[in-house]
Amino acid sequence: MPPTTPYLAVDLERMQANIARVADAASARGLALRPHAKTHKTIEIGRMQVAAGAHGLTVATIGEAEVFAAAGLDDLCIAYPLWIDPPRAARLSALAARGAAISVGVDSVAAVERVARAGLAGRIAVRVEVDAGHHRSGCAPTEAGAVAAAAVQAGIEVEGVFAFPGHAYAPGARAEAARQEAEALTVAVHGMRAAGATPLVVSGGSTPSFAAALEIDSPVTELRPGVTVFGDAQQWELGAMDAAEIALTAHATVVSHAGGRLVLDAGSKVLGPDRAPWATGHGRLLDHPDARIVQLSEHHAVAELGEGDAPPPLGSTVRLVPNHVCMAVNLVDELHVFDRAGDAVPSATWRVAARGRNS
Repeated sequence: MPPTTPYLAVDLERMQANIARVADAASARGLALRPHAKTHKTIEIGRMQVAAGAHGLTVATIGEAEVFAAAGLDDLCIAYPLWIDPPRAARLSALAARGAAISVGVDSVAAVERVARAGLAGRIAVRVEVDAGHHRSGCAPTEAGAVAAAAVQAGIEVEGVFAFPGHAYAPGARAEAARQEAEALTVAVHGMRAAGATPLVVSGGSTPSFAAALEIDSPVTELRPGVTVFGDAQQWELGAMDAAEIALTAHATVVSHAGGRLVLDAGSKVLGPDRAPWATGHGRLLDHPDARIVQLSEHHAVAELGEGDAPPPLGSTVRLVPNHVCMAVNLVDELHVFDRAGDAVPSATWRVAARGRNS
C-alpha cells in the first residue's frame, strides 16, 4: 500500500541522476565537491553523494555534524560563523576525539579568539567566511587576511576561505552572483596569502549559481551546492533546474474542487511557508507546469490550474513541488523512496536523521 497523504516522496532514479550530474560537472573542471547536507539531512543520501565523488559534506550546525559523523560521514565543514561557548566547545571536542575532520566558519577576529579560548586549536580547523554580495554573514573580502592571521597566531589551522552567493536566488542574478563571488574570493585569497595564511581550500557555490561558477575564471577549488540533489520550485522558476530534474515532491490528495480550484491536503506543515518575493506561488504541481499554489495554510494548499488544464479528479494524488525543499524536509520524520516515477509503492523509507538538529 502507498503511504497516506501527505508525505514527501523521493524519485530515486532522478535523485541518483542529479548526484551523478553534479559530481561529473565538478570533476570535469577539477573541482572538489562538498554538497550541503542540510538539504536532505539523510544518511543514505550523504553516503550516495560521497560514493559519487564528494570528498566530504557541508552542514549548517554542530547537531547535523554529530548525526553524520556518527554514521561514518565524518569529513565535515560547518559552513556557519559559530560563536563558540563551553557547550559547543565540548561537542566539537568530542567530534574531534572520535576522529572526525571538522572545520568551522569564522568571520571576525573575535570569533577566532573564541575558538582559541575554548581550547580547540589543534582539534578543529577554521575557514574564513567572506561576504560575496549576499550581505548576510562573512567579513569583507579585504578583512580575510586579518582574520586568518589571528587564527595562525593562535595556533589554529586555517583550512581555507568560503563564500555563499545567496543573492543568486533572484531572477536573472545567477551569472552576476557567481562573478561577484569569484571576485570576492580572489581578493580574500590575496589578503590571506599576504598575511601568511595561504588557503588550501577556496570554497563557493550555491545551487542557482552552480552552472555559472563552472564557466568563469575563479580561484574556487571546491563547490557546495545543496538543492541540486532534489530540486525545488525556486530552482525550477529560476531556470537552475528543470521539471525533469525534480526528485522530491509532496504527494497530496485532491480533497475539494471548491471555487473551481484544487484543494489539496498538504499545507505549510508539509511544504513549508517559504515564498520569495519573486516567486509566482507557494509551490508548483510537477505534472501541471502552469499550475500554481495560490493559497497556503497549515493543512490546505489551494491551487489554480493553467488555462485548459483538466483538473485531477477528487481523491486522486498529485505531486507538489515545495518552494524551498530544505525546509520541507525538515518538517517530516521520513522520506518515502520510489525507485522511479510512476511506482505505486515505495521501495524504502529513509529517516530524516538530522531533522531538528538546529544547534
